[in-house]
Amino acid sequence: QVPPVESGGGLVHPGGSLRLSCTAPGFTANHCDITWFRQATGKQREWVSWITPVGASMYAESVQGRFTISKDPAEDTVFLQMNGLKSVDTAMYFCRRTGSNWCEGNGWGQGTQVTVSL
Repeated sequence: QVPPVESGGGLVHPGGSLRLSCTAPGFTANHCDITWFRQATGKQREWVSWITPVGASMYAESVQGRFTISKDPAEDTVFLQMNGLKSVDTAMYFCRRTGSNWCEGNGWGQGTQVTVSL
């Protein structure tokens, strides 16, 4: 297994922005989707956004219009630009390769913490 590595989290005021990165070696060559999830303390992990090998993307309704997913295939890296952050966005954010058995078989990374607070 080669779990993905998430980075870019931090503490930000409401209305602020952060850009998360997800480096997942092999996802381009193996035609994986990349999916972002988040998990707030005491709550279940929830889906946030995904991007397909051809660049199609989808967003959870709660982040639509505020978050933008993109990728740099050459670096096997996916970004999640988060604007207009709200306190409800506070969570640990995880990315994961999804799709084929190979994609799914590389597990979860450690996540990156996003805290939105005054």
